Amino acid sequence: MHAELIISDGQVVDGSSAPVFGADVAINRGQIVGVGDLDDWNSNVRVSAKGKYVAPGFIDAHTHDDRLLLSSPDMLPKISQGVTTVVTGNCGVSLAPLTGVDPPPPLNLLGGRDWYRFDSTQAYVEELEKNPAAVNSVMLSGHSTLRVATMNRLDRPADSRETLAMEALLDAAMEAGCVGFSTGLEYPPAIAASEKEVIRLAKRAAVAGGVYTTHMRNESDNVHLSIEETVRVATGAGIRTVISHHKTCGKRNWGRTRETLSRIREAQRSVDLNFDVYPYVASSTSLLPQYLPHADRILVTWSDAHPELDGVELDVICEMWKVSREQAVEMLAPAGAIYFQMDETDLRRVLKFPGAMIGSDGLPSDRFPHPRLWGTFPRVLGHYARDLGLFPIEEAVARMTGNTAKTFGLSDRGFIRPGMSADVVVFDPETVIDKADFGAPIQAADGIERVYVNGTLTYHECEWTGNRPGQVIKAIA
Repeated sequence: MHAELIISDGQVVDGSSAPVFGADVAINRGQIVGVGDLDDWNSNVRVSAKGKYVAPGFIDAHTHDDRLLLSSPDMLPKISQGVTTVVTGNCGVSLAPLTGVDPPPPLNLLGGRDWYRFDSTQAYVEELEKNPAAVNSVMLSGHSTLRVATMNRLDRPADSRETLAMEALLDAAMEAGCVGFSTGLEYPPAIAASEKEVIRLAKRAAVAGGVYTTHMRNESDNVHLSIEETVRVATGAGIRTVISHHKTCGKRNWGRTRETLSRIREAQRSVDLNFDVYPYVASSTSLLPQYLPHADRILVTWSDAHPELDGVELDVICEMWKVSREQAVEMLAPAGAIYFQMDETDLRRVLKFPGAMIGSDGLPSDRFPHPRLWGTFPRVLGHYARDLGLFPIEEAVARMTGNTAKTFGLSDRGFIRPGMSADVVVFDPETVIDKADFGAPIQAADGIERVYVNGTLTYHECEWTGNRPGQVIKAIA
């Protein structure tokens, strides 16, 4: 037997939660063609992974990389973590289809008017395929983007004409390759959207075999009501559903993940429901007044009005200006922020939930980003799995690979098996760890040694190789 590449003598973590096992992995023409004792195989290149783990390339279940794929196709924040596929268009925000507007928060997290230049999802796909990135992408169509594209006022539910217009855009997006539909019901562009509106659109995604992901209406005092709405949408639309970045925010809600996870577990008996989670107790999004009451500490990640204050604490700014938090938010706008508002015990409880997926939710356009942009996956592997023993390494990898592939219908990704696309990461289980932190957030992780995307080496010796083999993954299983 012959292969272009054999990764030999590694410990394979295959993405299924099965125990680690010693094996060689053969790759040919972008596919895994053999797993086992391959000493008698010939190869163009044989790379030793002795003492290292060989895993499926990590799938980032929750990103806002729509723009990054085009503006920074090296995708260093992701390939340096071992990520080979990113799910874009989350929280109701996708870069297409929308043109000719100054995007309101949170759409401006992807960029300004100059980046919202795709009048169709197909046009966006064509540009990605013409100028591929170093990683694969899986697209969601964002509800808030559809609302801004079709409505003259966002402070009300869509009427029947507007809903029909959104359905047409969503149908076209699914035909162009989107694997589903996302909402950001807590954000200003979608707060007024009715449950009926959401169900109608989710049904359109369901017809195409897609998935529904939701940044729910509330993740704090009314998180329980938001979960009930999510279950109703999943039931009413008959669609596979993902709760985005599950958490309970604000000190008075700490401990409520016992309640929320119990309800999710119960709902899973009747609907296909899952969630993603990032391994930090701080969130990050637009700097908005509605988030102030729940955060003990707020760090500004960018401000167009005062870029000199990127990375400065909001309370420090308030003291400097002698103003209230609300006044400072108004003076800094438009801006983004990190909000310290979750509890570590809750986080660990959510991370451990069976079937959970890991998503970074990083914001690559932020000038002083949340460290999750660069550190999410090595943090789970190094800090939570190895150092704290929250779960075995096999479970950690499954939360980054197999679980996510199954949820999003990626039939040829997420596992080290013959016939799978050759998205592979080689990492050192003893040294893998995140380096990015809240003081210095732009730092590559340690311990990620080699990253292959569709069989092509994209990251090695702490550097991008210059290769851009990423594909737009459109298939829905």
